[in-house]
Amino acid sequence: MPVAHAKLKGAPGYGDIKGNVYFYSAYGGTVVVAEVYGITDKTEQEAGGFLGFHIHEGSSCTGNAQDPFADAEAHYNPGNQEHPRHAGDLPSLLVKGGIAWMAVYTGRFYPEEVIGRTVIVHGMPDDYRTQPSGGSGAKIACGEIVVWEG
Repeated sequence: MPVAHAKLKGAPGYGDIKGNVYFYSAYGGTVVVAEVYGITDKTEQEAGGFLGFHIHEGSSCTGNAQDPFADAEAHYNPGNQEHPRHAGDLPSLLVKGGIAWMAVYTGRFYPEEVIGRTVIVHGMPDDYRTQPSGGSGAKIACGEIVVWEG
């Protein structure tokens, strides 16, 4: 059973993106399971089939006209590391036919540490070099991480 989850909602102009991200306790860390649907063909093609995927510091999927998820803030980085060593840096999502599904283990955080933060899907792949966010582009989907109440 997950400890936490986030329900994803897409940004205006990027189709009808939705999905879920689940956070499970695992020995020494967390298993993150993501399922994302409704990614447009245009976004998939422009990104080469890979989309950046990160935990962000902020607690809200709100923002402004220029960045609808601005309040998600920067990558979750309690250790003040450079990208890609932020605790919230995760592998890019592989997209095919508008769908992405991934399960990954990370020892960088426990589920309880990210409750109250956000998870972001970006419009471009993470290059794992560019500071501060891997050149992963616009925030195209966001979910607020909450305690699982299944």
